[in-house]
Amino acid sequence: MPKGSGGPGRALRVLGRMRRRGRLLVLLAAVALLAGGVCWVLYGSSWLRVEKVSASGTEVLTAEQVLAAAAVPVGAPLVGVDTDEIADRVRDRLPRVDSVDVVRSWPHGIGLKVTERKPVLLIKKDANFVEVDASGVRFDTVAKAPAGVPVLELRAAQSPSGRRFDEERLLREAVGVAAGLPEAVAAQTVQVKVGSYDSVVLEMTGRRSVVWGSGEQGEAKGRALTALLKAAPKATHFDVSVPTAPAVSGS
Repeated sequence: MPKGSGGPGRALRVLGRMRRRGRLLVLLAAVALLAGGVCWVLYGSSWLRVEKVSASGTEVLTAEQVLAAAAVPVGAPLVGVDTDEIADRVRDRLPRVDSVDVVRSWPHGIGLKVTERKPVLLIKKDANFVEVDASGVRFDTVAKAPAGVPVLELRAAQSPSGRRFDEERLLREAVGVAAGLPEAVAAQTVQVKVGSYDSVVLEMTGRRSVVWGSGEQGEAKGRALTALLKAAPKATHFDVSVPTAPAVSGS
């Protein structure tokens, strides 16, 4: 045997390496086949495709309106559906929708859970009403005023501070006041009158009025007004512009 050939030991080592390489190649082939099979199941087969789309969470809107706006591609591979694109489509086409969660429901479904905007204030526009949410977004125009939502009366043109606080700023002030009202107070408020930044008046059912002042200290003013309404249920005039010293009259 030639010197340095290694003899049988070297041959065994070479054979071992060949066997390991063979097992590795078999393993790689199995992984490739498995990956190909998974891809085929997810994208190529009819097993995991969109067959059912549902919508929930609607109040004013209907599920049918949401589904139409979503335009989910029925029959498409479920894994390939772009849920973000669907959500964007719903928000763009239905301004009343504040947010929407789009989820895959394996093996064949897509579910849409919507949250609608809630109006806290209405702006009169001809014979209709523009709904404004707590963020100041004007999201819809309706022919009939929703119950329990006050109407804005803006008198910015008559305000001496009109140059400093334009209509848009005063609208935001009114929205902030309306959005922060305690639920029981909001339900009885029919109009929010804004003459200037620090001159907000609430008109309530029963011909009652409330001098609110500015939008500052809204939480404290809400608590003070709630207490006054309970203490003097027959009063017609309330002043909570200084919440630490509220006043009532006309009882």
